[in-house]
Amino acid sequence: MTIIKVANETEVISKLSMYVEKISNDAIYNRGKFYIGLSGGSVLKFLCEGLPKVNTVWSKWTLAFCDERVVPEDNEDSTFGVYKRELIPKTELKEEQFVVLKQGVPAEEAAKDYTEKLKSAFNSEEFKFDLLLLGMGPDGHTCSLFPGHPLLEETSLKVAAITDSPKPPPARITLTFPVINSARNCIFAISGAGKADMVKRILKDKEDLPSARVKPQGALYWIVDNAAAAHI
Repeated sequence: MTIIKVANETEVISKLSMYVEKISNDAIYNRGKFYIGLSGGSVLKFLCEGLPKVNTVWSKWTLAFCDERVVPEDNEDSTFGVYKRELIPKTELKEEQFVVLKQGVPAEEAAKDYTEKLKSAFNSEEFKFDLLLLGMGPDGHTCSLFPGHPLLEETSLKVAAITDSPKPPPARITLTFPVINSARNCIFAISGAGKADMVKRILKDKEDLPSARVKPQGALYWIVDNAAAAHI
């Protein structure tokens, strides 16, 4: 694990963008494609601001979601919906490069459909992402993997449905730890004093929270600003 401390949110965005650029270009050079998993929340904000400045071959990107809310794309809770409005117009990315949620079906069906779409995107039963960009909630959750939830122990499903999310909306799909921890790179990008206590609990106190269970085969980076890193 590499902990990178920077001054403020602006520098978090800058550092995150630098890593995305390097990892994407390495993947494209070595394997001809770049597979990235996106998150919502503050990560979404950081990427919509930072990614348009990245120098990469956009046409080689395949973008999926670490988790997604089971809502229509035009709903404000749709993560893809925000990327569609806020990111695609600022880059050379095309909508068809995103692996998106099937509309109008229950979470279980959406999760199964997403699994099949990922199999097609990777041309494999194994989903080895070059980079997962992860968020961390105030309760220490990441993706839609919440403290104390049975999905923390899921080993057979690669994409799971959750219908009892403690954070609304309740119906979601999420990558599971077998996929998360097979990634070549995982990055948490964290900003603000509101995250400082949870950052300490995970990075210093080593509490068994969902975000602390992210231990990829490849590299793990935590990019934190001074406010978020105040207690570590």
